[in-house]
Amino acid sequence: MLTHLRIPGNALPGSLSVTHGRCGKPTCRCSSGEGHEAWTLTFMHAGKKHVLRIPRELVELVRRRVEHGKAFREAVAEIFASNALLLAIEARQRRR
Repeated sequence: MLTHLRIPGNALPGSLSVTHGRCGKPTCRCSSGEGHEAWTLTFMHAGKKHVLRIPRELVELVRRRVEHGKAFREAVAEIFASNALLLAIEARQRRR
């Protein structure tokens, strides 16, 4: 059981993903290959989806921060589920 939870100051929400696209220039290497790599961070805020382009040199940093955010969300979900189970136990004991 978790006894305390520290909010990670550098955590990020959402998911990091990579896509490959073509720039449209007929002489570019992407016209016959996989395409240019483009990294994005996708997350929801105030009910709206946001997509941020992430420069290649920041991908690993952003990946770690997204992992921190996911770990924090999972820990909070575990606490909420534990609280719900404790409430159910308390309610059963009160009925006795």
